[in-house]
Amino acid sequence: MKAEIIAVGTEMLLGEITDTNTPYLARQLAQLGIDMYYQNTVGDNPARITGLLAQASQRSDLIVLMGGLGPTADDVTKQTLTSFLKRPLVTDAAAEQKLHEQARRLQHALTANNYVQAQLPADSIPLANRTGLAVGSWTAVDGRVYVTLPGPPQELRPMVSEQLIPLLAKQTHHVLASRMLRFFGLTESVIATRLAEVIDAQTNPTIAIYYQFPDIAVRITARAQDTESAERILQPVVRQVQTLLGDAYYGEGEHNSLAQVVGNELIHGQHTITAAESLTAGEFQATLGSVPGISAVFPGGFVTYAAAQKTAMIGVPADTIQAHGVVSAETAQAMAEGAKRQVGTEYALGFTGVAGPDNLEEKPAGTVFIGLAGPAKTVVREFHLIGSRNEVRARAVAWGFKMLQNNLPE
Repeated sequence: MKAEIIAVGTEMLLGEITDTNTPYLARQLAQLGIDMYYQNTVGDNPARITGLLAQASQRSDLIVLMGGLGPTADDVTKQTLTSFLKRPLVTDAAAEQKLHEQARRLQHALTANNYVQAQLPADSIPLANRTGLAVGSWTAVDGRVYVTLPGPPQELRPMVSEQLIPLLAKQTHHVLASRMLRFFGLTESVIATRLAEVIDAQTNPTIAIYYQFPDIAVRITARAQDTESAERILQPVVRQVQTLLGDAYYGEGEHNSLAQVVGNELIHGQHTITAAESLTAGEFQATLGSVPGISAVFPGGFVTYAAAQKTAMIGVPADTIQAHGVVSAETAQAMAEGAKRQVGTEYALGFTGVAGPDNLEEKPAGTVFIGLAGPAKTVVREFHLIGSRNEVRARAVAWGFKMLQNNLPE
């Protein structure tokens, strides 16, 4: 099967947004053994879209259009496709019901253009949109398949993994088994180097590395005639990758984050947690708060930017700060131990450092100290992180979660 992607959106041609959907979809199709020779970007112009459809239909078996499924006047993809295929637009009942449910929830009336999102070419298979409102479609015509997908990545990716890939797997007569392993603490280049021998030898399963700041995901996908055989092919490679990347592994799943994995481990183990944050200004606690149910183990914490507040709120000795500075291992340790003592939790983290762009206390931007006070001892690590101010802070938060995970009981 030969595939072709048409990304629709004038904003991409103008450089206002970057197209991340095309490389993502290309990787997914490659794992299915689907060849791709053409990728195109076109503006929201029916005549130009039609021209590309005419070309694609002469050279490709699978034509995927991404973007332009919304309710506004410049969303013309499905209308153009139906005109090209000489088919009418029809309404998908499930998608229309979802429109009504959201309207009731938000307490607003639906306008005529809202209903366009529930439409698709006649005689098509609907591709349900779990995270949005615009339904996708799979339309088979004269041995070719035309697919429409929404433009927002948060809508497109679940639709691809949950709706499109299973349909394509049936077309290629393969059953897929896939695992998304997640890692933090190693760079993409280090992971690629450690896995080089496995990747070079890959045929089935295939291995793909994805940089998803601040961590890295490795997808391993096996193809076989049945699920049991695919899993049997997959498992040894999963174990090999985990072994090669060691302690950087933190969990798996398409949408799992380090915070979600560690937060759930805290909840399931009933391990209570607090934090005292300086350079991260509450970002660790805000990220922790995104985990459903975390209130069962997270009673609260502290943001202590000023040295005086470190002493007043969590009892960091003033002479510790005077002797070693705010940005020091000693202060990070005292912050963690002080927060733990004040709140009475099993674990506590203390964050201090220099986010940048300027140096502080003769320490360069990116210098970070994280203290972790646990039931038996306190550990402190020093990091030298790269990136912008906010990237340094995000990496510090992620390292706090990884330190916590590494010190939780098995």
